[in-house]
Amino acid sequence: MMGLIDRIMGREARGLENPKVPISSLEVVKVFGMDPTNPLPAITTDVALRVPAVFGAVNFLSGTMAGLPLHVYEKKPEGRVKVSGGLQDILHDAVNEQMSSFEWRKYIFERKFTDGRALTYIEWGGNGKVLNLWPMDPTKTTIRRRNGVKEYVLADGPRKKVYEASEVIDLPFYLKEDGLSHKSPLVTCGDVIQMALAMTNYGAKFFQGGGIPPYMLIGPFSTPAGLQRGAEEMKQAVERTAKEGKAFVAMPTGHELKSLGTDPQKSQMVEAHLHIIQQIARIYNLPPMFVQDLSNGTYTNSEQQDLHAVKWTLNMHVQQFEQECNLKFFGRGSRRYVEMNVDGLLRGDFKTRMEGYAQGIQNGVMTPNEVRARENMPDDPAGDSLYGQAQLVPLGTGMKQKGTDNAA
Repeated sequence: MMGLIDRIMGREARGLENPKVPISSLEVVKVFGMDPTNPLPAITTDVALRVPAVFGAVNFLSGTMAGLPLHVYEKKPEGRVKVSGGLQDILHDAVNEQMSSFEWRKYIFERKFTDGRALTYIEWGGNGKVLNLWPMDPTKTTIRRRNGVKEYVLADGPRKKVYEASEVIDLPFYLKEDGLSHKSPLVTCGDVIQMALAMTNYGAKFFQGGGIPPYMLIGPFSTPAGLQRGAEEMKQAVERTAKEGKAFVAMPTGHELKSLGTDPQKSQMVEAHLHIIQQIARIYNLPPMFVQDLSNGTYTNSEQQDLHAVKWTLNMHVQQFEQECNLKFFGRGSRRYVEMNVDGLLRGDFKTRMEGYAQGIQNGVMTPNEVRARENMPDDPAGDSLYGQAQLVPLGTGMKQKGTDNAA
Protein backbone atom coordinates (compact mmCIF):
# COMPACT_ATOMS: atom_id res chain seq x y z
CA MET A 1 0.00 0.00 0.00
CA MET A 2 3.00 2.35 0.38
CA GLY A 3 3.26 2.56 -3.39
CA LEU A 4 -0.31 3.79 -3.43
CA ILE A 5 0.53 6.46 -0.81
CA ASP A 6 3.56 7.67 -2.76
CA ARG A 7 1.63 7.95 -6.00
CA ILE A 8 -1.51 9.66 -4.84
CA MET A 9 -0.03 12.07 -2.28
CA GLY A 10 0.97 15.50 -3.67
CA ARG A 11 1.32 19.20 -2.83
CA GLU A 12 -0.18 20.96 -5.88
CA ALA A 13 -3.29 23.13 -5.78
CA ARG A 14 -6.42 20.97 -5.69
CA GLY A 15 -10.14 21.33 -6.06
CA LEU A 16 -12.14 23.56 -8.39
CA GLU A 17 -9.17 25.87 -8.98
CA ASN A 18 -7.13 23.21 -10.77
CA PRO A 19 -8.87 21.99 -13.95
CA LYS A 20 -6.34 19.13 -14.23
CA VAL A 21 -7.73 17.46 -11.14
CA PRO A 22 -11.27 16.04 -11.52
CA ILE A 23 -13.72 16.55 -8.68
CA SER A 24 -14.89 12.93 -8.90
CA SER A 25 -12.99 10.04 -10.37
CA LEU A 26 -14.60 8.38 -13.33
CA GLU A 27 -11.82 5.80 -13.21
CA VAL A 28 -12.76 4.80 -9.67
CA VAL A 29 -16.37 4.44 -10.76
CA LYS A 30 -15.28 2.22 -13.63
CA VAL A 31 -13.23 0.06 -11.28
CA PHE A 32 -16.42 -1.02 -9.54
CA GLY A 33 -18.42 -1.51 -12.73
CA MET A 34 -20.41 1.75 -12.69
CA ASP A 35 -19.49 3.39 -15.97
CA PRO A 36 -21.96 6.08 -17.13
CA THR A 37 -20.20 6.23 -20.50
CA ASN A 38 -21.22 2.61 -21.19
CA PRO A 39 -25.03 2.67 -21.63
CA LEU A 40 -27.17 -0.43 -21.68
CA PRO A 41 -27.39 -2.17 -25.06
CA ALA A 42 -30.28 -1.53 -27.40
CA ILE A 43 -33.01 -4.14 -27.03
CA THR A 44 -32.90 -6.86 -29.65
CA THR A 45 -34.15 -10.43 -29.50
CA ASP A 46 -30.74 -11.80 -28.56
CA VAL A 47 -30.26 -9.16 -25.85
CA ALA A 48 -33.74 -9.64 -24.38
CA LEU A 49 -33.34 -13.42 -24.21
CA ARG A 50 -30.47 -12.90 -21.76
CA VAL A 51 -33.16 -12.13 -19.17
CA PRO A 52 -34.24 -15.51 -17.72
CA ALA A 53 -37.88 -14.47 -17.30
CA VAL A 54 -38.11 -13.51 -20.98
CA PHE A 55 -36.40 -16.71 -22.09
CA GLY A 56 -38.69 -18.78 -19.87
CA ALA A 57 -41.88 -17.07 -21.08
CA VAL A 58 -40.98 -17.43 -24.76
CA ASN A 59 -39.89 -21.04 -24.33
CA PHE A 60 -43.05 -21.96 -22.42
CA LEU A 61 -45.47 -20.33 -24.85
CA SER A 62 -43.78 -21.55 -28.04
CA GLY A 63 -43.23 -25.06 -26.69
CA THR A 64 -46.82 -25.36 -25.49
CA MET A 65 -48.25 -24.16 -28.81
CA ALA A 66 -45.97 -26.54 -30.69
CA GLY A 67 -47.06 -29.52 -28.57
CA LEU A 68 -50.83 -29.12 -28.99
CA PRO A 69 -52.51 -31.81 -31.14
CA LEU A 70 -53.24 -30.39 -34.60
CA HIS A 71 -55.75 -32.01 -36.97
CA VAL A 72 -57.78 -31.30 -40.09
CA TYR A 73 -61.55 -31.90 -39.95
CA GLU A 74 -64.44 -31.81 -42.41
CA LYS A 75 -68.03 -30.90 -41.57
CA LYS A 76 -70.56 -33.55 -42.71
CA PRO A 77 -74.28 -34.09 -42.01
CA GLU A 78 -73.48 -36.79 -39.45
CA GLY A 79 -70.95 -34.55 -37.71
CA ARG A 80 -67.33 -33.67 -38.14
CA VAL A 81 -64.91 -36.24 -39.53
CA LYS A 82 -61.13 -36.25 -39.13
CA VAL A 83 -59.38 -35.97 -42.49
CA SER A 84 -56.44 -38.26 -43.26
CA GLY A 85 -53.58 -37.85 -45.69
CA GLY A 86 -52.49 -34.75 -47.59
CA LEU A 87 -52.50 -31.60 -45.48
CA GLN A 88 -53.22 -33.61 -42.33
CA ASP A 89 -49.92 -35.48 -42.68
CA ILE A 90 -48.07 -32.23 -43.34
CA LEU A 91 -49.47 -30.44 -40.29
CA HIS A 92 -49.29 -33.43 -37.97
CA ASP A 93 -45.98 -35.01 -38.97
CA ALA A 94 -43.58 -32.98 -41.13
CA VAL A 95 -44.15 -29.65 -42.89
CA ASN A 96 -41.30 -30.28 -45.33
CA GLU A 97 -38.49 -32.76 -45.84
CA GLN A 98 -36.26 -30.94 -43.36
CA MET A 99 -38.59 -29.91 -40.53
CA SER A 100 -41.10 -31.69 -38.31
CA SER A 101 -44.43 -30.13 -37.42
CA PHE A 102 -43.32 -29.56 -33.82
CA GLU A 103 -40.08 -27.90 -34.93
CA TRP A 104 -41.92 -25.65 -37.38
CA ARG A 105 -44.53 -24.52 -34.89
CA LYS A 106 -42.00 -23.91 -32.13
CA TYR A 107 -39.88 -21.84 -34.52
CA ILE A 108 -42.73 -19.66 -35.80
CA PHE A 109 -44.12 -19.02 -32.32
CA GLU A 110 -40.64 -18.13 -31.06
CA ARG A 111 -40.52 -15.52 -33.81
CA LYS A 112 -43.97 -14.25 -32.87
CA PHE A 113 -43.17 -13.87 -29.18
CA THR A 114 -39.77 -12.23 -29.78
CA ASP A 115 -39.61 -10.43 -33.14
CA GLY A 116 -43.37 -9.88 -33.04
CA ARG A 117 -44.27 -11.71 -36.24
CA ALA A 118 -44.18 -15.23 -37.70
CA LEU A 119 -44.31 -15.92 -41.43
CA THR A 120 -44.56 -19.17 -43.38
CA TYR A 121 -44.54 -19.65 -47.15
CA ILE A 122 -47.06 -22.17 -48.50
CA GLU A 123 -45.71 -24.16 -51.44
CA TRP A 124 -48.69 -25.08 -53.59
CA GLY A 125 -48.74 -27.94 -56.09
CA GLY A 126 -50.23 -27.81 -59.57
CA ASN A 127 -53.33 -29.65 -58.37
CA GLY A 128 -54.13 -27.01 -55.76
CA LYS A 129 -52.78 -29.06 -52.87
CA VAL A 130 -50.23 -27.99 -50.28
CA LEU A 131 -46.82 -29.57 -50.87
CA ASN A 132 -44.63 -27.98 -48.16
CA LEU A 133 -44.53 -25.21 -45.59
CA TRP A 134 -41.37 -23.08 -45.33
CA PRO A 135 -40.77 -20.63 -42.45
CA MET A 136 -39.67 -17.14 -43.49
CA ASP A 137 -37.36 -14.75 -41.66
CA PRO A 138 -39.57 -11.81 -40.54
CA THR A 139 -36.53 -9.55 -40.12
CA LYS A 140 -35.81 -9.88 -43.85
CA THR A 141 -39.40 -9.54 -45.05
CA THR A 142 -41.16 -6.30 -45.99
CA ILE A 143 -44.96 -6.22 -46.08
CA ARG A 144 -46.58 -3.70 -48.40
CA ARG A 145 -49.72 -3.01 -50.41
CA ARG A 146 -49.66 -2.64 -54.18
CA ASN A 147 -52.92 -1.67 -55.87
CA GLY A 148 -54.71 -2.53 -52.64
CA VAL A 149 -53.26 -6.06 -52.50
CA LYS A 150 -50.97 -7.16 -49.69
CA GLU A 151 -47.55 -8.48 -50.72
CA TYR A 152 -44.63 -10.00 -48.84
CA VAL A 153 -41.17 -9.13 -50.15
CA LEU A 154 -38.42 -11.44 -48.88
CA ALA A 155 -34.89 -10.10 -49.36
CA ASP A 156 -32.59 -13.12 -49.71
CA GLY A 157 -29.22 -11.53 -50.38
CA PRO A 158 -29.22 -9.59 -53.66
CA ARG A 159 -32.42 -11.34 -54.80
CA LYS A 160 -35.96 -10.42 -53.78
CA LYS A 161 -38.91 -12.74 -53.89
CA VAL A 162 -42.47 -11.37 -53.83
CA TYR A 163 -45.26 -13.53 -52.39
CA GLU A 164 -48.99 -12.98 -52.52
CA ALA A 165 -50.98 -12.87 -49.28
CA SER A 166 -52.62 -16.22 -50.11
CA GLU A 167 -49.17 -17.83 -50.11
CA VAL A 168 -48.12 -16.72 -46.62
CA ILE A 169 -49.34 -17.70 -43.16
CA ASP A 170 -48.97 -14.45 -41.20
CA LEU A 171 -49.11 -14.38 -37.37
CA PRO A 172 -48.39 -10.87 -36.00
CA PHE A 173 -48.21 -10.31 -32.23
CA TYR A 174 -49.46 -6.72 -32.49
CA LEU A 175 -50.26 -4.81 -35.66
CA LYS A 176 -49.62 -1.10 -36.02
CA GLU A 177 -52.20 1.40 -37.25
CA ASP A 178 -51.40 0.79 -40.93
CA GLY A 179 -52.38 -2.88 -40.62
CA LEU A 180 -49.11 -3.92 -42.24
CA SER A 181 -46.18 -3.32 -39.90
CA HIS A 182 -46.01 -4.78 -36.42
CA LYS A 183 -44.63 -4.16 -32.95
CA SER A 184 -42.23 -6.43 -31.13
CA PRO A 185 -43.34 -7.10 -27.54
CA LEU A 186 -39.72 -7.00 -26.39
CA VAL A 187 -38.79 -3.74 -28.08
CA THR A 188 -42.08 -2.07 -27.12
CA CYS A 189 -41.48 -2.94 -23.46
CA GLY A 190 -37.72 -2.44 -23.73
CA ASP A 191 -37.44 -0.33 -20.56
CA VAL A 192 -38.41 -3.31 -18.42
CA ILE A 193 -35.88 -5.51 -20.22
CA GLN A 194 -33.13 -2.91 -19.76
CA MET A 195 -33.98 -2.60 -16.06
CA ALA A 196 -33.60 -6.36 -15.70
CA LEU A 197 -30.26 -6.26 -17.51
CA ALA A 198 -29.04 -3.34 -15.38
CA MET A 199 -29.87 -5.19 -12.16
CA THR A 200 -28.21 -8.35 -13.41
CA ASN A 201 -25.08 -6.45 -14.42
CA TYR A 202 -24.96 -4.64 -11.08
CA GLY A 203 -25.32 -7.90 -9.17
CA ALA A 204 -22.60 -9.53 -11.26
CA LYS A 205 -20.18 -6.64 -10.68
CA PHE A 206 -21.03 -6.59 -6.98
CA PHE A 207 -20.12 -10.23 -6.46
CA GLN A 208 -17.15 -10.07 -8.82
CA GLY A 209 -15.77 -7.43 -6.46
CA GLY A 210 -15.97 -9.84 -3.53
CA GLY A 211 -19.41 -8.69 -2.42
CA ILE A 212 -18.13 -5.20 -1.58
CA PRO A 213 -20.33 -2.24 -2.55
CA PRO A 214 -18.77 0.37 -4.89
CA TYR A 215 -16.85 3.14 -3.13
CA MET A 216 -15.33 6.50 -3.99
CA LEU A 217 -11.68 7.04 -3.08
CA ILE A 218 -11.36 10.55 -1.60
CA GLY A 219 -8.10 12.35 -0.83
CA PRO A 220 -5.42 14.66 -2.21
CA PHE A 221 -4.47 13.89 -5.82
CA SER A 222 -1.97 15.87 -7.84
CA THR A 223 -2.69 14.66 -11.39
CA PRO A 224 -5.38 12.68 -13.18
CA ALA A 225 -2.76 10.03 -13.96
CA GLY A 226 -2.00 9.66 -10.27
CA LEU A 227 -5.70 9.33 -9.57
CA GLN A 228 -6.01 6.56 -12.13
CA ARG A 229 -2.99 4.69 -10.70
CA GLY A 230 -4.46 5.06 -7.24
CA ALA A 231 -7.76 3.61 -8.40
CA GLU A 232 -6.02 0.65 -10.01
CA GLU A 233 -3.96 -0.12 -6.92
CA MET A 234 -7.05 0.29 -4.75
CA LYS A 235 -8.88 -2.25 -6.90
CA GLN A 236 -6.00 -4.71 -6.51
CA ALA A 237 -5.96 -4.15 -2.76
CA VAL A 238 -9.71 -4.84 -2.49
CA GLU A 239 -9.45 -8.00 -4.58
CA ARG A 240 -6.46 -9.23 -2.58
CA THR A 241 -8.21 -8.54 0.71
CA ALA A 242 -11.32 -10.43 -0.43
CA LYS A 243 -9.24 -13.36 -1.69
CA GLU A 244 -7.23 -13.63 1.55
CA GLY A 245 -10.34 -13.27 3.69
CA LYS A 246 -9.12 -10.22 5.58
CA ALA A 247 -11.53 -8.00 7.45
CA PHE A 248 -10.15 -4.61 6.41
CA VAL A 249 -8.20 -2.71 3.74
CA ALA A 250 -5.31 -0.43 4.68
CA MET A 251 -5.82 3.18 3.57
CA PRO A 252 -3.09 5.76 2.85
CA THR A 253 -2.87 8.76 5.15
CA GLY A 254 -5.35 11.51 4.35
CA HIS A 255 -7.57 9.31 2.20
CA GLU A 256 -10.89 7.60 2.80
CA LEU A 257 -13.48 5.49 1.04
CA LYS A 258 -17.08 6.58 0.81
CA SER A 259 -19.89 4.42 -0.50
CA LEU A 260 -21.27 5.32 -3.93
CA GLY A 261 -24.45 3.35 -3.45
CA THR A 262 -26.11 0.74 -1.33
CA ASP A 263 -25.72 -2.98 -1.08
CA PRO A 264 -28.28 -5.25 -2.80
CA GLN A 265 -30.22 -5.86 0.40
CA LYS A 266 -30.72 -2.15 1.11
CA SER A 267 -31.66 -1.46 -2.48
CA GLN A 268 -34.27 -4.27 -2.27
CA MET A 269 -32.74 -6.09 -5.23
CA VAL A 270 -34.67 -9.30 -4.50
CA GLU A 271 -37.99 -7.45 -4.41
CA ALA A 272 -37.08 -5.54 -7.57
CA HIS A 273 -36.26 -8.79 -9.37
CA LEU A 274 -39.67 -10.18 -8.43
CA HIS A 275 -41.32 -7.01 -9.71
CA ILE A 276 -39.49 -7.30 -13.04
CA ILE A 277 -40.55 -10.95 -13.39
CA GLN A 278 -44.15 -9.91 -12.87
CA GLN A 279 -43.78 -7.11 -15.42
CA ILE A 280 -42.40 -9.53 -18.01
CA ALA A 281 -45.27 -11.92 -17.26
CA ARG A 282 -47.66 -9.05 -17.99
CA ILE A 283 -46.10 -8.56 -21.43
CA TYR A 284 -47.32 -12.02 -22.40
CA ASN A 285 -50.43 -12.04 -20.16
CA LEU A 286 -49.00 -15.02 -18.27
CA PRO A 287 -49.67 -15.95 -14.64
CA PRO A 288 -46.38 -15.45 -12.73
CA MET A 289 -46.02 -19.16 -11.93
CA PHE A 290 -45.28 -19.83 -15.61
CA VAL A 291 -42.10 -17.75 -15.37
CA GLN A 292 -41.19 -19.56 -12.13
CA ASP A 293 -42.42 -16.88 -9.72
CA LEU A 294 -44.06 -18.88 -6.95
CA SER A 295 -43.81 -16.14 -4.32
CA ASN A 296 -47.61 -15.94 -4.23
CA GLY A 297 -48.36 -19.41 -5.51
CA THR A 298 -50.30 -21.93 -3.46
CA TYR A 299 -51.66 -25.42 -4.05
CA THR A 300 -55.12 -23.91 -4.39
CA ASN A 301 -54.48 -21.09 -6.86
CA SER A 302 -52.01 -22.99 -9.07
CA GLU A 303 -54.83 -24.83 -10.84
CA GLN A 304 -56.67 -21.55 -11.37
CA GLN A 305 -53.54 -20.11 -12.94
CA ASP A 306 -53.50 -23.11 -15.28
CA LEU A 307 -57.04 -22.27 -16.37
CA HIS A 308 -56.12 -18.60 -16.79
CA ALA A 309 -53.18 -19.49 -19.03
CA VAL A 310 -55.37 -21.63 -21.30
CA LYS A 311 -58.50 -19.44 -21.39
CA TRP A 312 -57.01 -15.96 -21.59
CA THR A 313 -53.52 -16.45 -23.02
CA LEU A 314 -53.11 -19.58 -25.13
CA ASN A 315 -56.66 -19.44 -26.49
CA MET A 316 -56.16 -16.18 -28.40
CA HIS A 317 -52.97 -17.48 -30.02
CA VAL A 318 -54.72 -20.76 -30.87
CA GLN A 319 -57.63 -18.89 -32.44
CA GLN A 320 -55.32 -16.70 -34.50
CA PHE A 321 -53.34 -19.70 -35.76
CA GLU A 322 -56.45 -21.74 -36.62
CA GLN A 323 -58.23 -18.95 -38.49
CA GLU A 324 -55.12 -17.90 -40.42
CA CYS A 325 -54.50 -21.49 -41.50
CA ASN A 326 -58.16 -21.99 -42.46
CA LEU A 327 -58.20 -18.82 -44.54
CA LYS A 328 -54.94 -19.57 -46.36
CA PHE A 329 -55.41 -23.33 -46.83
CA PHE A 330 -59.14 -23.52 -47.64
CA GLY A 331 -60.41 -19.99 -48.28
CA ARG A 332 -63.69 -18.59 -46.99
CA GLY A 333 -66.75 -20.84 -46.60
CA SER A 334 -64.92 -24.16 -46.76
CA ARG A 335 -66.27 -27.18 -44.88
CA ARG A 336 -62.74 -28.20 -43.96
CA TYR A 337 -60.88 -26.58 -41.10
CA VAL A 338 -57.80 -26.89 -38.93
CA GLU A 339 -58.16 -27.25 -35.18
CA MET A 340 -55.76 -27.34 -32.23
CA ASN A 341 -56.91 -29.43 -29.28
CA VAL A 342 -56.41 -27.74 -25.90
CA ASP A 343 -58.51 -30.25 -23.94
CA GLY A 344 -55.39 -31.96 -22.67
CA LEU A 345 -54.30 -28.75 -20.93
CA LEU A 346 -57.62 -28.59 -19.05
CA ARG A 347 -57.82 -32.23 -18.00
CA GLY A 348 -57.01 -31.65 -14.34
CA ASP A 349 -56.19 -34.52 -11.98
CA PHE A 350 -57.48 -38.10 -12.45
CA LYS A 351 -60.19 -37.89 -9.77
CA THR A 352 -61.64 -34.67 -11.19
CA ARG A 353 -61.66 -36.06 -14.74
CA MET A 354 -63.44 -39.25 -13.71
CA GLU A 355 -66.10 -37.32 -11.82
CA GLY A 356 -66.69 -35.06 -14.81
CA TYR A 357 -66.86 -38.01 -17.21
CA ALA A 358 -69.33 -39.80 -14.94
CA GLN A 359 -71.64 -36.81 -14.90
CA GLY A 360 -71.37 -36.47 -18.68
CA ILE A 361 -72.31 -40.11 -19.27
CA GLN A 362 -75.09 -40.25 -16.66
CA ASN A 363 -76.73 -37.11 -18.04
CA GLY A 364 -76.60 -38.18 -21.68
CA VAL A 365 -74.01 -35.57 -22.68
CA MET A 366 -71.19 -37.96 -23.67
CA THR A 367 -71.00 -41.56 -24.78
CA PRO A 368 -68.59 -43.98 -23.09
CA ASN A 369 -66.54 -44.19 -26.27
CA GLU A 370 -66.17 -40.39 -26.41
CA VAL A 371 -64.78 -40.53 -22.89
CA ARG A 372 -62.48 -43.43 -23.77
CA ALA A 373 -61.17 -41.48 -26.79
CA ARG A 374 -60.22 -38.55 -24.54
CA GLU A 375 -58.21 -40.95 -22.39
CA ASN A 376 -56.54 -42.54 -25.46
CA MET A 377 -58.35 -45.84 -24.90
CA PRO A 378 -59.84 -48.06 -27.66
CA ASP A 379 -63.57 -47.99 -28.38
CA ASP A 380 -65.91 -50.46 -26.74
CA PRO A 381 -68.45 -52.24 -29.03
CA ALA A 382 -71.31 -51.11 -26.77
CA GLY A 383 -69.97 -47.67 -26.02
CA ASP A 384 -71.64 -45.51 -28.67
CA SER A 385 -75.00 -45.03 -26.95
CA LEU A 386 -76.12 -42.11 -24.81
CA TYR A 387 -77.38 -42.98 -21.36
CA GLY A 388 -79.64 -41.32 -18.81
CA GLN A 389 -80.70 -42.24 -15.29
CA ALA A 390 -83.93 -44.27 -15.14
CA GLN A 391 -85.20 -42.37 -12.11
CA LEU A 392 -85.47 -39.13 -14.07
CA VAL A 393 -88.87 -38.59 -15.77
CA PRO A 394 -90.70 -35.44 -16.91
CA LEU A 395 -92.51 -33.71 -14.05
CA GLY A 396 -96.02 -34.17 -15.47
CA THR A 397 -95.50 -37.91 -16.02
CA GLY A 398 -94.85 -38.64 -12.37
CA MET A 399 -97.92 -36.67 -11.18
CA LYS A 400 -100.30 -38.40 -13.61
CA GLN A 401 -99.02 -41.85 -12.69
CA LYS A 402 -99.63 -41.15 -8.99
CA GLY A 403 -103.23 -39.96 -9.63
CA THR A 404 -104.02 -43.04 -11.72
CA ASP A 405 -102.84 -45.39 -8.97
CA ASN A 406 -105.02 -43.65 -6.34
CA ALA A 407 -108.11 -43.85 -8.54
CA ALA A 408 -107.63 -47.56 -9.01
